[in-house]
Amino acid sequence: MKKTNYVNVKEMNFDELFKQISPEKISDNVFMLVGKVFPVITAGKEEHYNSMTASGGGLGMLFTKPTTWCILQTSRYTLELIQKEQTYTMSYFPDEYKEQILFLGSKSGRDSEKMKEVELTSVQTPSGDISFKEARLIFECKLTEITTPNPDDFYAQEAKNYIREAYKEESDYRKYVFGEITNVWVKK
Repeated sequence: MKKTNYVNVKEMNFDELFKQISPEKISDNVFMLVGKVFPVITAGKEEHYNSMTASGGGLGMLFTKPTTWCILQTSRYTLELIQKEQTYTMSYFPDEYKEQILFLGSKSGRDSEKMKEVELTSVQTPSGDISFKEARLIFECKLTEITTPNPDDFYAQEAKNYIREAYKEESDYRKYVFGEITNVWVKK
């Protein structure tokens, strides 16, 4: 992105940057979105929010609603804010922001000022959720369910091994977070 465009993006408001589409109009390959591109999950409101990098999850239909799901460690501060607010965003960025995305996954927002350190520009959606002006695709989600999978519920050996490894310490438990996609925004 050219420097002049970068400055302009920072000065623009949400409506100037994004347009709403239906979930059915998402043109990205779902396996690229959840397997190759690391989304940023953000929860909280303008006065206090936190973001983290996600590395696994999926998209589909649950209870006849378009839904996203992701796997978060129990200890994640963003998970705490998702539970409190019951809404969150999943934001996808062009490759040029990879360093900033990885930075958001490198430290906890519970005990740092990482949201002030990141070189991304926060923006409030019309619903009051937080994303970033540099994002190219944003899902706004309403919390549907948080569940902890039981290792005995898995049948594939690879899945059993993964869950047993992840559950060695209670603080490392993974939660499966399901959220109804309430709005989809794409960069204009």
